[in-house]
Amino acid sequence: MIYGRNPRRTAVRVLVLVAVSVIIFRWVLIPIRAEGISMEPAYQSGTLHFVNRLAFAAHGPRRGDVIAIRLAGPHVLYVKRVVGLPGERIEIIEGQVYVNGALLVESYVQRRKPWQYDEVTLTSREYFLIGDNRAMLAKDHAFGRADVSRIVGKVVF
Repeated sequence: MIYGRNPRRTAVRVLVLVAVSVIIFRWVLIPIRAEGISMEPAYQSGTLHFVNRLAFAAHGPRRGDVIAIRLAGPHVLYVKRVVGLPGERIEIIEGQVYVNGALLVESYVQRRKPWQYDEVTLTSREYFLIGDNRAMLAKDHAFGRADVSRIVGKVVF
């Protein structure tokens, strides 16, 4: 039973609200659950977050953005941080990220292992992505170049 001064108007409002909610949560905000520790401490394993699929409609990802990327299969999303933009040179020395030869200041990284990653130059369609938890061994951590076509959206909360 729908209550209100005008039950018909209330029913229409409820239907509009339901329709808008379905549209938003089907095509705009995708719920995802963080699994694993590669993005700790910012994103804890088991927590629920949302990916805004329209966040990059007007511009591409920016350095520091946390994004969802599709690497393996249609239903598997990885959450990583953008550290390199198209056309930049990226290198990791002793766990420190260098962009075009300059050290990238990353306040979100608390601990790091002495990873090495040889210098690469990103194409006009590539971003360099990495998790915040650099205390993990590099072999246990998915990171590196990613084509813009694999980016699903920005993790917003």
